[in-house]
Amino acid sequence: MSRDLAPGTAARRGRLRVYLGSAPGVGKTYRMLDEAHRKRERGADLVVGYIECHGRHRTERALEGLDVVPRLTRTHRGSEFEEMDLDAVLARRPSVALVDELAHTNVPGGRNAKRWQDVEELLAAGIDVITTVNVQHLESLNDVVEKITGIPQRETVPDGVVRRADQIELVDMAPQALRRRMAHGNVYKAEKVDAALSNYFRVGNLTALRELALLWVAGRVDEGLRDYRAAHDIDRVWETTERVVVALTGGPEGEALIRRAARIAARTAGGDLFAVHVTRSDGLAGASPGSLAEQRRLVESLGGSYHVVVGDDIPTALLAFARAHDATQLVLGTSRRGRTTRFLTGPGIGETTVDASEDIDVHMVTHAFTGRGRLPSLGRRHSRRRTAAGIASGLALPALLTAGLSQVPGLNLTTVALIFQLGVVAVALLGGATSALLASLVASLLLNYFFIPPVHTFTIGEPNNVIALAVFAVVALTVSTVVDRATRLTARAARATAEAETLSTLAGSVLRGAEAVPALLEKTRTAFGLDSVALLDRAGGATIARSHADGDPAPDRVVTELPAGGEALLILAGRRLPAADMRVLTAFAAHIAAALERDRLATAAAEIEPVRAADRMRTALLAAVSHDLRTPLAAALAAVGSLRSPDVEFSDDDRAELLDLADSSLVRLTRLVDNLLDMSRLQAGALTLHLAPTRLDEVLSRAVDSLADPGAPVRPVGLDTAPAVLADPPLLERVLANVVTNALRHNAPGRPVLVTASSHLHRVEIRVVDRGPGIAPEQRDRMFLPFQRLGDTDNTTGLGLGLALSRGLAEAMGGTLDVEDTPGGSTTMLLTLPAAEESPDPEIAEAEG
Repeated sequence: MSRDLAPGTAARRGRLRVYLGSAPGVGKTYRMLDEAHRKRERGADLVVGYIECHGRHRTERALEGLDVVPRLTRTHRGSEFEEMDLDAVLARRPSVALVDELAHTNVPGGRNAKRWQDVEELLAAGIDVITTVNVQHLESLNDVVEKITGIPQRETVPDGVVRRADQIELVDMAPQALRRRMAHGNVYKAEKVDAALSNYFRVGNLTALRELALLWVAGRVDEGLRDYRAAHDIDRVWETTERVVVALTGGPEGEALIRRAARIAARTAGGDLFAVHVTRSDGLAGASPGSLAEQRRLVESLGGSYHVVVGDDIPTALLAFARAHDATQLVLGTSRRGRTTRFLTGPGIGETTVDASEDIDVHMVTHAFTGRGRLPSLGRRHSRRRTAAGIASGLALPALLTAGLSQVPGLNLTTVALIFQLGVVAVALLGGATSALLASLVASLLLNYFFIPPVHTFTIGEPNNVIALAVFAVVALTVSTVVDRATRLTARAARATAEAETLSTLAGSVLRGAEAVPALLEKTRTAFGLDSVALLDRAGGATIARSHADGDPAPDRVVTELPAGGEALLILAGRRLPAADMRVLTAFAAHIAAALERDRLATAAAEIEPVRAADRMRTALLAAVSHDLRTPLAAALAAVGSLRSPDVEFSDDDRAELLDLADSSLVRLTRLVDNLLDMSRLQAGALTLHLAPTRLDEVLSRAVDSLADPGAPVRPVGLDTAPAVLADPPLLERVLANVVTNALRHNAPGRPVLVTASSHLHRVEIRVVDRGPGIAPEQRDRMFLPFQRLGDTDNTTGLGLGLALSRGLAEAMGGTLDVEDTPGGSTTMLLTLPAAEESPDPEIAEAEG
């Protein structure tokens, strides 16, 4: 049954249903097939595009009775693989298609690299798709799963592909139940069960994967809920999860508010904590960057998240943020303003937020700084000298204007009032709003006494003059207030711009690659014009870092101390710093504290890494030695023990065979022990080198003779004409033997391993080429790690040390060992060594002497 669309009819996009598994073996494919049978019974036109049964009998039985599209066979590197026939499914045009393993990587040769891209084509064609994927294959969780299980996942699918699904159903199972299912042989074959249970399928791993899957699906459900509320214009809060927002001003009460909000969020399992700071859109926020940085660290240490939003109306911005995050609780601190201030300035942020909060609960938390604020300033705070000058000008300037204007005949009242108004503005620019208020009062009295009839009296004869005088007083006060505010904001804007530029330069100096702490100290010293800046350790008193200027120190040198987080102290020596600079200095101190902590963590990580590497090496060594060294030793002991047995009469051929077995086993054991000893000497830096000019053809000949099969097909090309290399001959022989042995192990049957040599820029390049399946690019770095056998068909011989040891020996001799692409897909090992300098003929040298 096909679904042909009428001409001109646009095909709808198919619907995607995903069965998300918490781990392999939980039953995703079986659940998908069960759903397929139900749809089939309801009359749906359903086909199986691709199903992977993994040899599980119950899954194979569930597949019976369904219409299966034949698979497509592709050949890659000499092997045949089966893939979904995408074109056949599209041509069949069913209503529903089953496509297993969404994260699968397709065999090269098709138009899509990943199976999820095939699914996108089916959906675009209007075909509904039911698919499966495990949580470890989600792109965002890939690194987390690797940390938990220790196994990298090479096949991933973007989260967005799964999130766009119309239905996501979690297929889950308790870890113990899944392990029982595996033990019964329902997931893997019997020979793989023990290894799986002791590695990937440990109870801890399965529990962690299960939690990841539940959290990811919960996040997807939360997204769906938000989309539903947005589509239906639902603004009120749905209390599905406790979400607490705490408002921070950067003030000293911030830590108490954060801890109170964290306790509220912790009362409900899964509660979320958000901290938000509202900054003004003009960038003139007065909060201390250092205090905000400390509060941010506290929020993050308590499991919350820190946010900064921009808004001039703080209550509106807070509530908008809370509603956007579906918050149920909002925590605010009580006002630091005193009663008189609240009476003069009206309701504060807390009262306004409570009035507009609607269905969000608002907690007003008292703290030690409640009601300790000061009265609002009427204007800018100036120095005492400038304040006195403003007051004097407020008294003197109106009197001077009166004396001058009295001598000018013909001026009307309007002109005189405007000139007085100009004087009030000048006083506002000099001394601020307080001086302007005094000037407007004096100007009003002088204008009334000298210029409003009847003159030389405070009596006003005409009602119009009363109105004019009142308007003058109001305009004078208004204009002076506006001028003072504009001047104050201009100064603050200039200050904010300078601070922003300073902080931007500070960040740039660190990001350009300089060492963080010295660069920050140098920038602090130059930005504030100081003589010296030092970072001290409070505990020991030692100097961590220092920056000082050339020349003599300032005569009025002042020393300032500033905490820089933890046990560090910032010592500033030089000019006396104004209070305005201290706010930016706290930001510098916060940067320095963070950089110091990063340096400390980096140093600790560098100290730990060798220990971790040694531990990994020791663990891998024990795992490998338990089998690889025991096998040849057991074979040699068995052969010698048989020969010494008095109960058995051996023929000459049997005796020779046992002696050969003992000899080959002991040679193999000696080679393994030598590799281990050389690797330990390399790691300890105790390998002794004797570098000398060495001919490659001679060394390769000895290396081939030392192989287990001296008659192995190895074809040298150009080694006899290549320049001599500067190397340790025995070590170079070991390197070539290991690399050739590796090439023979992976080489195609009947094909020789090619060894070529060429010179380039005082270096000699030796290439060992096999004709095997090749190494994937993402695996190339791993192949040089100890105890790796990537793609080996025989894992019973060797410790996997050959390439790791060979690279170490090559680097010890001043060379390199790497892998490069080879046309046709095979592998080429590239060994590069320095060319030996040509020595003159001794007879010629003697004759010239």
